[in-house]
Amino acid sequence: MRVQADRVSVTGPHGTLLSPTSLTVSGGELAIVHGEPGVGVTAFGLALAGRLKPATGTVTVEGGDPRKVVAIVDSPGVSEPDGALSLQVVVGEELELAKRPANKAAVASWLAEHGAAAFATTRFENIEPVTRTRLLTALAAGREGVGVLVLDTPDRHTSDVDSWARLAREHAERGLAVIVLTATTPVSALPEKPARCGALEQPDPVRCAPVETAEIEETSGDQE
Repeated sequence: MRVQADRVSVTGPHGTLLSPTSLTVSGGELAIVHGEPGVGVTAFGLALAGRLKPATGTVTVEGGDPRKVVAIVDSPGVSEPDGALSLQVVVGEELELAKRPANKAAVASWLAEHGAAAFATTRFENIEPVTRTRLLTALAAGREGVGVLVLDTPDRHTSDVDSWARLAREHAERGLAVIVLTATTPVSALPEKPARCGALEQPDPVRCAPVETAEIEETSGDQE
């Protein structure tokens, strides 16, 4: 699995949202991308996921349709859950979206499996940021065929960088290609040298899993 953005730019109604940006991330790798606070960094994530057509450049995803292979997690105004809903409702909607059993028993089982049964009736806006990102990422990663995860600005919820960085590494270690979009965390506080929105030459992603692990993960996903 590999996702490649080649000189991708995005234009909105009032001008440029994202200047030309390039990035390549393969299965088992983690890339942190930094952009200025605002819609530009999210626009890059949406372009990677096939949810937004670039004004220039191309996005290539090996392994299938970007809309099915790339999952964008907690994107403001796009896939961000309604904070007024309970956690169990959010999980049910996500399971239904993934075409998985989503009745009360299935939701309760999923929450118990992920250590969140105690929060089933808690309003989503009151869920701890670390738990929020962990659960939403697990739901996205559990969709059939997903090989690329794009975590959209988890730093907007918490200053605890290690919480989302550790989570991202865990999924990359499983063989997924993982991209974390950041905006509010100072570059000096990021755990790796980040790629930059608006840049064509980027640092190499961090390899978290052996190539063999990534290949096994992709093969398993193809057979499901």
